[in-house]
Amino acid sequence: MECGHYDRFECRSCTWLERPYDDQLAAKHATTRELVRAGLGHRPEPEWLPPVPSAPEGFRTKAKMVVGGTIDAPSVGLWDPGRGAVDLRDCALHTPGIQAALPVLAGFVTRAALAPYDVPTRNGELKHVLVTESPAGELMVRWVLRSTEAEARIRKHLPWLLGELAALRVMTINVQPAHAALLEGERELVLTEQETLPMEVNGLTLHLGPRSFFQTNTDVAAALYRSAQEWVDELAPATVHDLYCGVGGFALHLAAPGRAVTGIEISGDAVAAAERGRDGAGLSADRVRFVTGDATAYLLEERADLVVVNPPRRGLGAELAARLEESGPAAVLYSSCNPETLARDLATMRSYLPIRAQVLDMFPQTAHLEVLVLLTRA
Repeated sequence: MECGHYDRFECRSCTWLERPYDDQLAAKHATTRELVRAGLGHRPEPEWLPPVPSAPEGFRTKAKMVVGGTIDAPSVGLWDPGRGAVDLRDCALHTPGIQAALPVLAGFVTRAALAPYDVPTRNGELKHVLVTESPAGELMVRWVLRSTEAEARIRKHLPWLLGELAALRVMTINVQPAHAALLEGERELVLTEQETLPMEVNGLTLHLGPRSFFQTNTDVAAALYRSAQEWVDELAPATVHDLYCGVGGFALHLAAPGRAVTGIEISGDAVAAAERGRDGAGLSADRVRFVTGDATAYLLEERADLVVVNPPRRGLGAELAARLEESGPAAVLYSSCNPETLARDLATMRSYLPIRAQVLDMFPQTAHLEVLVLLTRA
């Protein structure tokens, strides 16, 4: 992939850009396998399936852009302490739909007089614009502001933006008042009639809310869910618990006749979205249910044949990994974005033997990846 921003040292986020893509994929597979082997100690290695590749560019379905510059000449990209605001609206990692939307959104900044936040002086209102594109080409746009001072102007000019961006379905204001390296705040104001973005994945429609987590590489996420579905169906567990289920990606894919699936999530909004996805798929609430609550506590209260975990980069942590070890489900499906913390958790879960694993390249041009591991109790 060619990138002028990289060549000019304006953005070096793609740390592996100079490596051929096949070499990137091979290196991720080898490094992950080595780390997993270390975490297993004397336990045997799993069967490693071929890694799942990605398109090397145009794969990011979510843009997280810092807004800088001025009202009349805004930049949409990143903030560099040495260079200041860097405009990356043409970043080749983003889908064509997002690339086409970013210049229009920059024009909206000027039209609605949204003063970009200036980090050194702590002046201004607009910090970030977050854009998500669905497989159908529909868009969700979130404006991260320091306050609601600009709300009336944003509402006033929203009809113009809807006219310019026919694909826009959801738009919100997120309020993040702190002078801190935080992408977003806790408060969200939905400005459109539609509140969630439908994401069709493998024939299932997931409903993505403004603050919901979803993988930034939808094509590879679809492959992740297909692998999970295939592996779990081979084991045929009667009960499945999906800890930290979010909008229900794993839970809905693992639903099957004769199987009870429970998704546990602390966010009530995410649970409501997951239930909407379930109902849209025609699945029975008796067989697929979603619970608002603490996943760690739920793990000890109810048993399941198989438990799905998809933790953040920090991994499960010593406490949750130990509780999985103690609670003793017959199988664990572990989806990890950090092989180092995966290895650490596997060392804690000493009673489990990995039987299958696969690297999925969610993040080309970097060292980051996703790895799926299926473990059964020895």
